[in-house]
Amino acid sequence: MLNTAIKAARRAATVIQRASFDVDRISVTEKQHNDFVTDVDQAAEQAIIETLLKAYPDHAILAEESGASANLNDESEFAWIIDPIDGTTNFMHGYPNYCVSIALAQRGIVTQAVIYDPVRNDLYTASKGAGAYLNDKRIRVTKHDRLANTLLCSGHAAGPRALAEYMKMYGVVAERCQAVRSAGSAALELANVAAGRSDGFYEKGLKAWDIAAGSLLVTEAGGIVGEFNGESAYLHKGDIIAASPKVFGQMVTLLAPFA
Repeated sequence: MLNTAIKAARRAATVIQRASFDVDRISVTEKQHNDFVTDVDQAAEQAIIETLLKAYPDHAILAEESGASANLNDESEFAWIIDPIDGTTNFMHGYPNYCVSIALAQRGIVTQAVIYDPVRNDLYTASKGAGAYLNDKRIRVTKHDRLANTLLCSGHAAGPRALAEYMKMYGVVAERCQAVRSAGSAALELANVAAGRSDGFYEKGLKAWDIAAGSLLVTEAGGIVGEFNGESAYLHKGDIIAASPKVFGQMVTLLAPFA
């Protein structure tokens, strides 16, 4: 199943990279304020779904652009959770920070994860209980144990209320760590936490397809993922903190008032 997901991600990346050479020709639709979809998102998603269902025709699908398949319900044993381009706004501006994100949930538990960064040719993979990898090399979260020594990443949903809340959180967090970065792709931010490139990530208002694959990468790399209050329903609620174990606890302490 992991190999099939890798194949699907690479097929999508071919579609994406072909279009990236001429972003001015991309067709863009605004789904809601500052939330965009391109024809490339849709084509990449179709390539992913075709690859997955060719191998597993009975599996359910939850995808950002096409939504849930008719056979997706609480009883579904296998469901693929797909974001064809996480970081669409970056992609449509030619800003090189976006990725393909594919996860497989078995009875609601994420068991396989693939995040592919076509710009850097970085392939992140994880299988539940078998560790996390970047280009076939085992990865681990950082060993920092003090928030003051950390580089954290974040982002915010579209809309003035989400921005206002983000700025309040930023003020609380930024004065207690070395720096906070916001690069526009939650999936890649989670992958960076797993690879030890950053120490933690937090954001509110995300969707399952933004975080499903990345959350497994982090936990398989030795980190902890949870809600702002430390609970575990982040995949359904969309509010997430991911970090190395000691940093996670300190981030929860800071961000619990925003839960």
